[in-house]
Amino acid sequence: MIRVGVAGWSYPDWEGIVYPASKAVGFDRLSYLARYFDTLEINTSFYRIPDPARVASWAQRVRDRQGFRFTVKLYQGFTHRRQELRPGDEAAFHAVLDPLREADRLGAVLIQFPYSFRPTPRGREVMEAIFETFRGYPLVVEVRHQAWAKEEFFRFLRSREVGFCNLDQPGVAHSLGPTEAVTSRVGYVRFHGRNARDWFRREAEPSARYDYLYAEEELVPWADRIRRVAEQTADIFIIANNHFRGKAPLAALTLLSMLLGRRVAAPPDLVAAYPEISPRVVPPPPPAQGRLFGD
Repeated sequence: MIRVGVAGWSYPDWEGIVYPASKAVGFDRLSYLARYFDTLEINTSFYRIPDPARVASWAQRVRDRQGFRFTVKLYQGFTHRRQELRPGDEAAFHAVLDPLREADRLGAVLIQFPYSFRPTPRGREVMEAIFETFRGYPLVVEVRHQAWAKEEFFRFLRSREVGFCNLDQPGVAHSLGPTEAVTSRVGYVRFHGRNARDWFRREAEPSARYDYLYAEEELVPWADRIRRVAEQTADIFIIANNHFRGKAPLAALTLLSMLLGRRVAAPPDLVAAYPEISPRVVPPPPPAQGRLFGD
């Protein structure tokens, strides 16, 4: 099962590009995106542990989308700031995951480590501790330094039944390049864009790191890799994270069209903002014709 989606859905700069500029009362961004994608990555959970009741409401809001799955980024206290972990954080994050698992809406838990995280004995200990803490959930590891791209590491993940996140990211310094590794029944691919200028630039705005518009020819090799990974997994999640001004939905829908070999539905405002995607999407229905006379 190949599922394609985007990372997050609450971006102010998506208004009028992904979401309609004029909205009906009660417009729900999550439900709207779920019309076009069958997975979304929850990334607010990386910055703070969300309220389980709120998470349960997310599952409820996609209840009519059969086969839809969320993926969840693990809280950064486990991966980036372990010194800030509090005694109740482990139980609190279990309480986030369980409503999704009970609703059969949990696809994967993404354990994202920073570029600075290296394959040292201490790094292996940290991974082992996280795997043990969240054993029983569908875990996937994202590492960003090329030093991890070794068969020894992939064997380690297979022995723990933990998936590996294949990346498209800016090619700077010793960043991990394109891979198609499979280490569990869950496959994962993330697209961060290729904005090398701002990826590590301290002065850059946070959103600028993800300001990148993929050309179709850059995605074609990834469509081939995704198909090969899909042949070896039960589920694979394709997540576009180049979110600046709606470029993630653009990349995700382009890939979805490539993988399906046909046109796909897309938000009308996105097609208006990026008309280059028009050959990949279903044309919108013509406007209704008014009637000169009543019946």
